[in-house]
Amino acid sequence: MTNQLEQLRKITTVVADTGDIEAIAKYKPVDATTNPSLLLKAASIPAYAPLLDEAIAWAKSQGNDRAQQLVDAGDKLSVLVGRKILDVVPGRVSTEVDARLSFDTDATVTKAERLIGMYADAGISKDRILIKTASTWEGIRAAEKLEKKGIKCNCTLLFSFEQAVACAEAGVFLISPFVGRIFDWYVANTDKKIYAPEEDPGVQSVRKIYDYYKLHGYETVVMGASFRNIGQIQALAGCDRLTISPELLGELEANTNDLPVALKDGGKKEEPGERLSEAKFRWGHNENAMATDKLADGIRKFAVDQRKLEALLGAKL
Repeated sequence: MTNQLEQLRKITTVVADTGDIEAIAKYKPVDATTNPSLLLKAASIPAYAPLLDEAIAWAKSQGNDRAQQLVDAGDKLSVLVGRKILDVVPGRVSTEVDARLSFDTDATVTKAERLIGMYADAGISKDRILIKTASTWEGIRAAEKLEKKGIKCNCTLLFSFEQAVACAEAGVFLISPFVGRIFDWYVANTDKKIYAPEEDPGVQSVRKIYDYYKLHGYETVVMGASFRNIGQIQALAGCDRLTISPELLGELEANTNDLPVALKDGGKKEEPGERLSEAKFRWGHNENAMATDKLADGIRKFAVDQRKLEALLGAKL
């Protein structure tokens, strides 16, 4: 009998949420996505040691001061890991802009263009890269500018409906709503600790966004992310894309039960309303305590892991 991973592949594009090449090769996703936390994990894998050495050697060759060398080495490692992943996946890899730039539109654009240039130097065309930006107002504006330059973007750390609407209106290629982190917040901050997949607040958030995009004809891809269990994945079967950790990919592969389609375009279409202003975006997002908490927390945690990665690289400089 066909396992649930194979069933899922027929209705959803499966993306690997890991930087581990062996895991990517095993589960054969179409795309893969990385972030500072995943890069930090990858840096501890022996197979990546040559990439760290290459990144450091390249950074030293640029002749900059030590602070800039750390930045150079981090950027180079991101690109080297991305290039290695692209040897395995047929589609795209998502590479994240430094989370510390999340509130600086121009700096985010500059960093993204630099990463794309480094990929080009490595022989990788921009049509195989998604640049990840935080779904802050500034990050979304940066993504809008990059999309107009032909650089496709993945807006990440997405928790509120306002973030999703702003991304669609900006013409962003793809969004990554964080199912598991939404779930985590409700478990930590409410009396309810157990959720059936259908009532899971992270699942409900993605379903609302998916239905809104399809109703209004937005082409932005919805890619559910940050899963805590396969029940969340099963409840989103049929979503445009799902990025899944190797552990949960393994659980799906071991499960031979039928996997019903949970999300589908109903075909009904309506014109979208008035474009979301910055003030309405900020107020609507601010009214959502979960989204406000998790966006700030996510940016901080990615920044912490970026600094840890730089410390690891700095010890070798």
